[in-house]
Order: sequence, then structure tokens, then C-alpha cells
Amino acid sequence: MSTTEDGLRASAGDALWRDGWYRFAKALPSPNFGPRPAPARERIDLVVLHSISLPPGEYGGDAVQRLFTNRLDWDAHPYFESIRGLEVSSHFYVRRNGELWQFVSGDDRAWHAGVSSWRGRDNCNDDSIGIELEGLEGGPFEDAQYETLASLAAAIAQHYPIAHIAGHEHIAPGRKQDPGAGFDWHRLRDHLGWGPHMFPSQVVER
Repeated sequence: MSTTEDGLRASAGDALWRDGWYRFAKALPSPNFGPRPAPARERIDLVVLHSISLPPGEYGGDAVQRLFTNRLDWDAHPYFESIRGLEVSSHFYVRRNGELWQFVSGDDRAWHAGVSSWRGRDNCNDDSIGIELEGLEGGPFEDAQYETLASLAAAIAQHYPIAHIAGHEHIAPGRKQDPGAGFDWHRLRDHLGWGPHMFPSQVVER
């Protein structure tokens, strides 16, 4: 790619972002974030996919938004007692209808990955972008979610040097299983046109 093409690509990506906030997402800032360590700020090269629903298997409410902004009523459902006091966040959240929310600037470190390791590095929160898909671990996802996810991932890759994409199950094997078997990695790959080297070998070979 020529220098001119590189510049055009960067300009197109930058037009979609302001200080790490994506223009097509609904912004709801979370207090659960921090600065990225110095080396990681220059190598934000991983997208991590998750699935979430609160309570599990129930869709359409605002419990996820409340969790990520520390406003969840822990007494509103018996399940919430098991996560009482949890302080977490993700950069993005894709609803079942494709609606997109953002909680943390992509320039900052969201709290989504936990203990993790990928491409020879630990602590994936440091240099990754986390995307939550509204869904049940192992269950199917909606057409609108794949469409929004593909557009978002492409925009992220225009703005950050993304070289890898993986599920929470891949970066924290044995501890996490999301998004799980119901997520169609080949469909996402076809949408994006990214090479197999960017995806986990487990899903490329499946």
C-alpha cells in the first residue's frame, strides 16, 4: 500500500472517532476503566469478543448498562446476588437488534478480559478492545448483531493496528466459555474479509 493510500485509510478511520469514542455508538461512560500501560498504548492490536445477558438468557432490559456503570440493583433479581459488587466494563456492547453502545474510550483500558493471555502476552485488558454481544454463552446470535459487529470491527481496525481477534474462551481457556459454540466465526470472517492468521486456529480449522 502506498503512503497516499495509508494516509487516506487513516483519515477515513479518524473521521469515525473522537478521543477513542466511535461516532455510531451510543455513549454511556463507565467509571470502570484506567489508562493503558505505556507500551500497550502503541499496540492496541487485539479485539476480544464476549457474550452477556442479565439475568442469563433474558434480553431487552438495561441491566448490562447498569452493571457497566455501577448502577445495577443487586436485589432486583436473585441471580444478581452472585455478582454483587462486581466492577467490570467493556468498550462496546451489541444488542440483539444490532444497537451499539460504548462505555469506555478505545484509547483506555476497559475491565473485560480478566486473567488472560494471547499472542504471547498476558493481561489482555492492556492492549485489547472488548466487545460484548447480548446473548447466552453457547447460544446463537442475531443477523443484526453480525452486521453491527462486522462494521464495528472494520472501523476499529481502521483506527487501531488490529492484528488479532479472539473470543474470551480463547484468551482465558478453562475459565471462560463465551461467546461459545453458537457464535459463527466463519460468518464474521466472511463479513470482514480478514485473513485466517487474524483468527484463533481453533475456529479457522473448525
